Amino acid sequence: MVHRELKLQAQALVAAFQFLTRFPVPVSVPFHGAVLSRSVVYFPIAGAMIGACLYAFAWLLALFVPAWPGAVLLLIFWTALSGGLHLDGWMDTADGVLSHRSRERMLEIMKDSRVGAMGVLAAVFLLLFKASLLAELMQHENIKLYGPLLVVIPMWSRAWMSTAIAGWPFARKGEGIAILFHEVKHAQAAAALLLPAGATALVLRFAGMGSEDSLHWLLIFAFCTFSVGGILAAWLNHKLGGLTGDTYGAMNEAIEASLLFAAVIWLHA
Repeated sequence: MVHRELKLQAQALVAAFQFLTRFPVPVSVPFHGAVLSRSVVYFPIAGAMIGACLYAFAWLLALFVPAWPGAVLLLIFWTALSGGLHLDGWMDTADGVLSHRSRERMLEIMKDSRVGAMGVLAAVFLLLFKASLLAELMQHENIKLYGPLLVVIPMWSRAWMSTAIAGWPFARKGEGIAILFHEVKHAQAAAALLLPAGATALVLRFAGMGSEDSLHWLLIFAFCTFSVGGILAAWLNHKLGGLTGDTYGAMNEAIEASLLFAAVIWLHA
């Protein structure tokens, strides 16, 4: 029994990386309920690996590239690390929910592989906003925080995806993401949230920040994640009768942007 559980946990870790990132993991794992329900616990670890790569790339860019071009290059790299998965969800969600059609029609629009005007506009505005925030953080006098923040922000956004999967119903009953993650429990989502909380405190302390300031950042990120994520999940659930894989990606993008924005506001307060 213990051996089976350890095997499932190892497969779940691999599945989280294969599902959320483009890191080459040359291991084949079964994408079924027992594995994927456990994989949500490891979503923040996949986010941490993305964040670590961002940290390294940002450090390299800072040596040779000015803030704005560096921010754009970093954002391209950030999007590539997930294969544009979450940005695609952001665009599809915008196309659907901003069409102001019936619930069934909105879900049909979101399944369409073509991107509409609303999706394009939403992507352009999001990328401009995130690039401006990255450039602002790169130019701030407290530059030592730039890298650590890049590590923990992708963890919080992916932890919220776990919460949303467990906390809200699926819009498409018996199809799509609902089939893959229908066994996710609230305890697994709660475990996922403990990872970015602990990592935020640890990474910021390692960066030389005091315990009181680290606690402030932890509370800011937790508040933004739950408020932005909760409002979006409730609104999308109202519009669509549940959540979909696209909406999880959209919420990931929104939370990343909101955490970057909160960091900029806090550092300039």
